[in-house]
Amino acid sequence: MRYEGKWNFTGEKGEFKLNHPDKYNYLYFPLANEAGMMSAITPRLHGDIKTGQNTFAMRPVSLEDLHNTKSARNFWVYTDKNNIWSATGNSALQFSQKFSEEESEKAKIEAGFLWHKVTRDNLDLGLKSEIVNFVPANAATVELMEVKITNTGNKPITFTPTAAVPIYGRSADNLRDHRHVTSLLNRIETTDHGVILKPTLSFDERGHKVNDVSYGVMGGTATGEKPEGFFPVVEDFIGRGGNLEWPETIIKNSNDYLEAGESIAGYEAIGALRFADITLHPGEKSSYYLAIVIDEEGENITEIASKYCNQEAFNEYLEENKDFWQQKLDTVQIETGDSEYDNWMKWVTLQPVLRRIFGCSFLPSHDYGRGGRGWRDLWQDCLALLFMEPEPVRELLYNNFAGVRIDGTNATIIGTESGAFKADRNNIRRVWMDHGAWPFLTTKLYIDQSGDLEFLLRDQSYFSSGNNLLDKKGNIYRGNIIEHFLVQHLTHFFEVGENNNFLLKNGDWNDGLDMATDKGESVAFTALYGGNLLELASILKSLQEKEAVDNIELAEELLILLDTINSEPNYNSYDYKHKILNQYRQSCQDGISGQKNNVAINDLVDDLETKGNWIIEHLNQNEWLENKRGYNWYNGYYDNDGQKLEGDHPEGTRMTLTGQVFPIMAGMPADEQIEKIIKAVDYYLKDESVGGYRLNTDFNELKTNLGRLFGFAYGHKENGAMFSHMAVMYSNALYKQGYAQAAFEVIDSIYQHCRDFATSRIYPGIPEYINQRGRGMYHYLTGSASWLLLTVITEVFGVRGQLGDLVLDPKLNPSQFDKAGRAKIGTIFADKFLEINYLNKNNLAPEKYEIKNIKLNEEPVAYKLQDGYAVIAREVIDKLDNKNNQMKVVLN
Repeated sequence: MRYEGKWNFTGEKGEFKLNHPDKYNYLYFPLANEAGMMSAITPRLHGDIKTGQNTFAMRPVSLEDLHNTKSARNFWVYTDKNNIWSATGNSALQFSQKFSEEESEKAKIEAGFLWHKVTRDNLDLGLKSEIVNFVPANAATVELMEVKITNTGNKPITFTPTAAVPIYGRSADNLRDHRHVTSLLNRIETTDHGVILKPTLSFDERGHKVNDVSYGVMGGTATGEKPEGFFPVVEDFIGRGGNLEWPETIIKNSNDYLEAGESIAGYEAIGALRFADITLHPGEKSSYYLAIVIDEEGENITEIASKYCNQEAFNEYLEENKDFWQQKLDTVQIETGDSEYDNWMKWVTLQPVLRRIFGCSFLPSHDYGRGGRGWRDLWQDCLALLFMEPEPVRELLYNNFAGVRIDGTNATIIGTESGAFKADRNNIRRVWMDHGAWPFLTTKLYIDQSGDLEFLLRDQSYFSSGNNLLDKKGNIYRGNIIEHFLVQHLTHFFEVGENNNFLLKNGDWNDGLDMATDKGESVAFTALYGGNLLELASILKSLQEKEAVDNIELAEELLILLDTINSEPNYNSYDYKHKILNQYRQSCQDGISGQKNNVAINDLVDDLETKGNWIIEHLNQNEWLENKRGYNWYNGYYDNDGQKLEGDHPEGTRMTLTGQVFPIMAGMPADEQIEKIIKAVDYYLKDESVGGYRLNTDFNELKTNLGRLFGFAYGHKENGAMFSHMAVMYSNALYKQGYAQAAFEVIDSIYQHCRDFATSRIYPGIPEYINQRGRGMYHYLTGSASWLLLTVITEVFGVRGQLGDLVLDPKLNPSQFDKAGRAKIGTIFADKFLEINYLNKNNLAPEKYEIKNIKLNEEPVAYKLQDGYAVIAREVIDKLDNKNNQMKVVLN
């Protein structure tokens, strides 16, 4: 039986519904708050609840566990021995009827920011359940759950209600590391309103430690009445031959429960709460309220029930939760001619916030790592924060620079606090060669949005083996942010392979290219670093012009890498580059001297421009390809044998999207070259069945001389999937260079695919990638969301900063305007919320329209046209009130 369902938005706030959700495996939804409570929930209320790697309230789950395991939030309704019903759909009987031609039970989900509701209507029993879950938007680490049972039949129904939530109560490590032994640590108590588990010790990678964390399931009725009793031990609840989907206690309607005040030690725990029997007449309903708690602070967990487990409190906190997330997401408001796209973008806007909370772990698809984010994530997530939560970004960026090493690499283990970094795990030092490029890109966006050029002159420390870098006198060494940029970029400039491109090391953005540490080269990121060098030179010119800064104080050792100042370099020789790099490393080997020299900005600019322009010339001469079919593009990589990766090959044409994105983004190819790249990408990489543009063609080879990704099946993850992050960056690069139609098609293909639930099988939002069958994978926690939000704001709507001034440079496609030719974006700029309304009455394409008139709060505003876009001085925006400021822009 096929259920070609589709989620549908139910308003303008991103809320959506989906019928028959339990007919689709692998669906999950995130619930969380800023306090660090993190939950995943499915249509049958599977999933897990945790605050970190070592504190799981429910059993940790990966994607396959969502249909494999029986551990789930459950609520049982017993009417008689022939009518036993799980209000969540988790009974053996209901699973056996799942594919019946004549269904007696219908289900739907409704969800919003950030709440989840499942409705199940059992026609045979005449009962309906409505279950709402959310995490309150406060400092509590608790998930709340409302179970509402309604009599939809025509006669009274008497039933026995029992909530059942298994309590795991320990580290994820213990799934395969002393699972049983750690249950012997369990100390279980029953209280007036629930079951509390507090293990005596914790056994995990931290060692054997006294445990201070408590876990609990509390419950009450609509009026706060407590449960009648409890079944707190799993083996007692399921019985000798039962399981969590057909427990003996429920099947026999056992009254052999414990009352409050009991203690049990040494067994697996479950929050099984028996409520009093109740009779519902037709149309009547009863409600039950559960709180699943992780208490790390030693607070009185028993007070949770009185605070949350009644109807009035639940509704109050639910509304607070909805208001909290709506206010956070209202910092970016989009209105186009497609309301479904506008709602979809709200979920994309949420995703960077989710990644800040969840890190790159802790959702079922993301079953790796131990929480937290990586170096690349720190910087790319700040792209979205600049538009959503701009106030703390200055200090976040500043603190992040403390993770840079003086050799140009960086810390890879990120602490929980801003600016906290740790030594490499297991003392294995991994170097991803792209890491040095992202801090500059993010900081440049910050400077353009804020005009804060002085930020570049702030001194910050460096990272060294888990501590701050010291100079030879034992003092903490600090250098300005410009110096950090130079360290990151210039060390890479000189660390090249035999083909004179930057060494690949342990990989670049593509972590799967991890087996070419000796001779592998990343042409793609050589291009991006080259573009950064030229952009940095431009910013230094602005620093000199606007802040009257003529000299920059730099570490004495760094002058070795600024080799054009006192010598004639030979950049065509990789031997020369290695010699310079070795000199620099030797000068820092025993610690940095702490001595600084003043370097003239003019000299610094000349050096950076010389290096950046050399890269452009080198890549255009040596990496521009033409194959037998007459298509042209850039080679992106060299393998560990020093061989060029892309082009014609006996196993088929080899091409990567990454190899095209970063040269375009860096402004390296001429217009004629970009047009040829677009044709080649469309021919070799475009595939509408997977949502657009694949990451690479099928190499038909297990290339152990380049990376593990070639061991993946083609069309999955980094081996030829439609990888959203790179596809969105491709769109961004095309927009930057003026190819709006081609850029629009990239994002539109992703959106159209994701909204086709019958194929994508995901809730609204953008996934990490689309697999070979068209399913969206690794949903919610993906850097592509930050880049998509950045692209829509700064390129599609064209609202961005330019050294603090406001730029309006729209590239909206005609289809993105409504029938009256209007499109609108609301966003924060200069700490003011601006609502910018574009009017395109003649339905012109971006290359045809230009800005003809601008009004701000109904008054004409002064602006200047520059290269086809409008620039409004920051002083104009600074004078505005902190209210909803209306800007009308006429396009013609």
